[in-house]
Amino acid sequence: MSAAVDSPPRFAAVVFNPVKVDEDRLRAAVEREAADAGWAESRWYPTTVEDPGTGQAKQAAADGAAVVLAAGGDGTIRAVAEGIGDTDVPITLLPSGTGNLLARNLRLSLDRLEESVSTAFTGVDRRIDLGVVELRREDGSKDTHAFVVMAGIGIDAAMIANTDPKLKARVGWLAYVQGIARALRGENTVRMRFQLDGGEPRSVRVNSVLIGNCGTLTGNILLLPEAAVDDGIFDIVALRPDGLFGWIQILWKVLWENGVMRRSEVGRKILSYTKEVRTLRYLKGEEVVFRTETPQQFQLDGDTMGEVVAVRARVHPGGLAVRIPATEQDRLPHSEEEREAQKV
Repeated sequence: MSAAVDSPPRFAAVVFNPVKVDEDRLRAAVEREAADAGWAESRWYPTTVEDPGTGQAKQAAADGAAVVLAAGGDGTIRAVAEGIGDTDVPITLLPSGTGNLLARNLRLSLDRLEESVSTAFTGVDRRIDLGVVELRREDGSKDTHAFVVMAGIGIDAAMIANTDPKLKARVGWLAYVQGIARALRGENTVRMRFQLDGGEPRSVRVNSVLIGNCGTLTGNILLLPEAAVDDGIFDIVALRPDGLFGWIQILWKVLWENGVMRRSEVGRKILSYTKEVRTLRYLKGEEVVFRTETPQQFQLDGDTMGEVVAVRARVHPGGLAVRIPATEQDRLPHSEEEREAQKV
């Protein structure tokens, strides 16, 4: 009878942006938690300008990592999620930078490095949806990417493309004010053919279309109040302002109705009796395809992806495992519809 062979000890992989993190502090925290958990020495995978984390995450999974810690901004988080999406390897968020959008939408701790690192070794896994987009460029080339928060085409993507990265590093999300001012100077109407879940194509004229897996944006702006990270569908909004009054309607809807009234039961009840404004059109679906008349800027989770002429976005339900604190597993964010259903 052969002797039992012990399984190799587990190890964590750290995919980190060396520009965004304090590497010495990070290494000290990871080494301490790994030792306390009885894990093997962690492995380190720095990101590069050429690869912001996708290849590193794929390599970490291939190397047998039990968990991948993603240390950096939203771009690093998105790239790591793309690398380990549809695997059993969970991602632990070590947020830094301007947005921290996925961490905010999951209501995870921000700016508590040691606490976040501890979660990698002591937490539990929660599966969330992963968005996947196929992009077609003007030259006919195609590429595929993942996102965890939101994708967008139109003025929001132009805003991001026009934002000075050096200014963003100094003043944070306020730098987007400069970007949107630049975007508004030129022609900002997008003409496109739009198709939802295989339905009839429609021609539309919009300023932006945003496809959300989560609902909260930079600055804690609640754009998609019914979005949930694990419902298997996208929440989509088309912005169609007509002049200054249209933009005022959008600001009122997003900042006051979504940002204030929808956060209380009484406010939601009041809003149930109001009509939707035509400047904002909300939709839901599992797959959306659009083709633009002219090349347009496109963004994923706040990172510009260049100009596209066609996009196909689809949901991978439960496509990403996220490690969260064990104490948080019963206090998870829900969509408005789920909150109401729980009361019945």
